[in-house]
Amino acid sequence: MKTYTWKGLFFASLLFYMPVIIAGLILGLLSELLAVAFFLHIIWHYLYLKKLNNWLWNSKSTILPDGKYEWEHAFIGIYNLQQRLRNRRKKLARMISRFREGAEALPDAVVVFQKGGEIIWCNRLAQVQLGFKWPGDGGENITNLIRNPDFVNYLKNEEFHEPLGMISPLNTEKFLEFRVMPYAQNQRLLIVRDITAYRQADQTRREFVANVSHELRTPLTVLQGYIEILNMQVESGTPQGKAITVLDQQTERMCSLVEQLMVLSKIESAPTIDLDEQVDVAALLAQIEDEANALGEKKQLTIVFNIDNQLGLLGNEMQIRSAMTNLIYNAVKYTPVNGNIQVDWSRADHGAYFSVTDDGDGISPHHILHLTERFYRVDHSRSRDTGGTGLGLSIVKHVLTHYDSELLIESTLHEGSQFSFIIPESYVIE
Repeated sequence: MKTYTWKGLFFASLLFYMPVIIAGLILGLLSELLAVAFFLHIIWHYLYLKKLNNWLWNSKSTILPDGKYEWEHAFIGIYNLQQRLRNRRKKLARMISRFREGAEALPDAVVVFQKGGEIIWCNRLAQVQLGFKWPGDGGENITNLIRNPDFVNYLKNEEFHEPLGMISPLNTEKFLEFRVMPYAQNQRLLIVRDITAYRQADQTRREFVANVSHELRTPLTVLQGYIEILNMQVESGTPQGKAITVLDQQTERMCSLVEQLMVLSKIESAPTIDLDEQVDVAALLAQIEDEANALGEKKQLTIVFNIDNQLGLLGNEMQIRSAMTNLIYNAVKYTPVNGNIQVDWSRADHGAYFSVTDDGDGISPHHILHLTERFYRVDHSRSRDTGGTGLGLSIVKHVLTHYDSELLIESTLHEGSQFSFIIPESYVIE
């Protein structure tokens, strides 16, 4: 069908009024006939307008009503618009249905709500885990249903890059993880996961490691004592002497591993740090410097410490010492003969900066992402030679999480490495 235009409307009107004008001129009744024609034209339009109104509001039929001229075009246009809207509504309904089916299949509770907190939709698991009622709670503010102050502040601060963990509002034995993801313009998607089993498993693992480490210390100490006695009773260079030397080395390595495990367990079991304790970092590093020089003496290492003596920290001295000694001792162990190591402790723009730089062999990029994993070692044979346990950088990582910091690693093969971190301003004292 042709598109209806103003030109078509003009010629249709001309076709209707021209005979009236001609008859009016012939009969001398132009005004009267035009008035009658206008009235009939208005009545004609009104009848079609009434038909359109009945079709839109009263009739349930989808059949297009009959129309003439411009009304035919109007009916067809409205009908096509309705069809497009129906098709779009069907697509949206299918999309919503698929979304809801997917959300119901998730092993997590899902809640969709407005930025202001008004609940739009929730899945069945949200009703089970959070006590929501659907559709009864539709439009209700989510903070009226989850009244925990931590959750209210979490939504208010809008810092959603980290999940929120808290006890279930329905069951104090359960621990839930809340993660909010903004989407669209003013909508939020809340995903709630039950992590009780993960926390219990992690707690069991920590207790197991701590208990085993503690129980191993006594027999290892006894074993070391007997090895020392045997070592004094045999001649060096004999097969028995070599065997006892190997036993001594491996026992020492086992003791180091147990000690590292106990340190890691202590750090993990301390979720917060005491901000009333002041750590004299300069004095601490002076002690570590003497120890590092003694360790590096055989390899003739050049170790330079650049220390800001006025810069201290709030926190736990044991944790700070563990983080710094692990980085420094690693550099001493893995830097080759006649190598150079530089340790820096200085003021930074947003806190206190600590770094250990060496000119050793460097680390391949694919290893860097895994260095802080427990027992991960770049070269297992070299770690056995140097007595490495694979726990040092894991300890550093856990210590830094208590200070809202992270370990930064930069390394180039055959050129060296730099391990550094920045302690935030809130922990720094001068």
